[in-house]
Amino acid sequence: MEPIEGAILAAGRGERLRAGGPDLPKPLVRLAGEPLLARQARFMFEAGARRVVAVVNSETASLIDRNAIALPAGLSVVVRDTPNSMETLFELGEHLTSRWFLAATVDAVLPAGEMTHFVQRALALCCADGAPASGALGVVRWRGDERPLFVQADAAGAIRTVGAARGALVTAGIYFLPQSVFAFRSRAREMRLSALRQFLAGLVQWGVRLDAVELSDAIDIDVAEDLEAAGKLVRPRGKC
Repeated sequence: MEPIEGAILAAGRGERLRAGGPDLPKPLVRLAGEPLLARQARFMFEAGARRVVAVVNSETASLIDRNAIALPAGLSVVVRDTPNSMETLFELGEHLTSRWFLAATVDAVLPAGEMTHFVQRALALCCADGAPASGALGVVRWRGDERPLFVQADAAGAIRTVGAARGALVTAGIYFLPQSVFAFRSRAREMRLSALRQFLAGLVQWGVRLDAVELSDAIDIDVAEDLEAAGKLVRPRGKC
């Protein structure tokens, strides 16, 4: 298996969730008794990442230290108060060494096994001899969630548009990318891009082939209702 690293974008404060849910930075909100940051790292290790790096803000780091919050062994935490999600990704790039990396937002909740499925499919699309793609985005069918990032893909699975006005597919908050995407850092800053979604759209426009990998389900935790829905998604069958 191609060696990969995990990269978790966890530097946001989660203001919308805090307004109606736990008054905590989003990485420390618990799902099924486990902080989102720890959960995401654990699934990355299970999917084959040899090490995982997360960028958190100073408030999150302070609470981790103050409350002695346990995190998975092998998770490296970088403390930076980055201004936006794109710059969080760029900061992660400073700490990654493998040719490929698995990236995810800390609040992207997938069913058990889906991250591993995504990595296996992405490796086939990107790393095998004659593989067509440079990277892959996890996508799910849109089910009416707010602020979706629509993507449009052609019949071969290549993404043609990120950020379309409408569509059937939306990003799932999980990405398989090559280190080479960081070569576009200067161009993105010159264009004054300020979000991960804008950078992903730029990569497609700049000729980087990203393929869509459809997942069974995913929930992006933005508000308290999303946290409740995520709890149902990860709850073992037969339990209520």
